[in-house]
Amino acid sequence: MSSIQYTSQIKQDEYQQLVAVYHSVGWMGHDLNKVEQIYNNSSHYMIAKDNETVIGFARALSDGVFNAAIYDVVVHPNYQGRGIARNLVQQLLDQFESLSCIHLISTTGNEAFYNKLGFKKLTTAMAVYHKPQLEAEYTE
Repeated sequence: MSSIQYTSQIKQDEYQQLVAVYHSVGWMGHDLNKVEQIYNNSSHYMIAKDNETVIGFARALSDGVFNAAIYDVVVHPNYQGRGIARNLVQQLLDQFESLSCIHLISTTGNEAFYNKLGFKKLTTAMAVYHKPQLEAEYTE
């Protein structure tokens, strides 16, 4: 029986495991260099491990006063449906409970999951996408 552990630390040799999890869900643009950069520049993150193997993660940026934004909630397909993503997001939300707003852009099809965690659709949210395919998918 596996035991999932959660940590807010990444060891240098685990970045390649993060890349593998990104690739397992089809996010092929995430290479080792980019993953190291995004995690080194994120203010918060949570990592889920099965024994010593990285199987999921979520990261965020925050000003620590008013706002935070959660990004890249990703769980390896072999571990999906076990509450791991919920736990990752909840642990980030717990760290942000003094903030006034936590933003998140859901991947298509996962909106109901985030609604269950308390996220609500914004009436005034806007974004600029530089890639036409992302703009077509995420904007009206």
